[in-house]
Amino acid sequence: MRGVVAAGFFDGVHLGHRGILDGADCALTFRNHPIAVLHPDLAPPLLMSYEEREAAIRSCGVKEVVALDFTPALAATSAEEFARKWLADAATVRCGGNWRFGAGGRGDANLLRAMGVHVEVAPYSMFGGSRISSTRIREAIAEGDMPLAAGMLGRPWTVTGEVFPGKGLGRGLGFPTLNIRPDAALQRPPRGVYEVEMCSRRAVANWGVAPTMGGDAWREGVLEVHFDGAPPSDAPAPGGRAKVAILRFIRPERRFDSVDELKAAMAADCAAVFGIMTNCGRP
Repeated sequence: MRGVVAAGFFDGVHLGHRGILDGADCALTFRNHPIAVLHPDLAPPLLMSYEEREAAIRSCGVKEVVALDFTPALAATSAEEFARKWLADAATVRCGGNWRFGAGGRGDANLLRAMGVHVEVAPYSMFGGSRISSTRIREAIAEGDMPLAAGMLGRPWTVTGEVFPGKGLGRGLGFPTLNIRPDAALQRPPRGVYEVEMCSRRAVANWGVAPTMGGDAWREGVLEVHFDGAPPSDAPAPGGRAKVAILRFIRPERRFDSVDELKAAMAADCAAVFGIMTNCGRP
């Protein structure tokens, strides 16, 4: 018999999730969000990729992660059958108060108890006077409130994506950037300039399309990361994967009337993150 099995989707692995995961022997989760199968038009953007989620779950001390692919066939599985297959051999199932399983979401803690399974329902964690939830964190990110999101996550929210070669326009302006295309399924913050951290270095990043560049603007959102001085030696090369912690919103993205106005704004952005710097904005 398995020991404590923590059950849930755990998007973000926030402080509330950690109350369920800490001390568990196994986590039962899904690789994909159930709503993406049940109601694709209503599927929420994710706070992290599955790979990041599994790593975060294991960081709570969980040794085994059972990740099921949520499919139409699994969605049609009765709650009793699901419990017998995946949960009945647990000494204890630990979950949140809103966790449901099985066709129509019929399965819950009470059904498991009726089947003879010992269940612990973890209390909700609170932050700022309200319950912590993945939905609330997504809303904070969508509003650009990174400190609120970090407070509920217990760490800064991070963006992952592929590094790709840029057009050299930032370098020509004196602000060379490392360009990242964030994973499509992830939550998006408002377009604008942010204080970020990457490879243990503070940096300035613009999330957007660089509208001042006119015909050379990006066609889709790109995260352009600018470091003070040379980029970190461990920064990924084009084609590699980057992870960027988004710390603070500085200002919205806007189209400037001239390149000189853009450069002045970028220099001010650097000063806001790095302090007054003589090398910021020089080729």
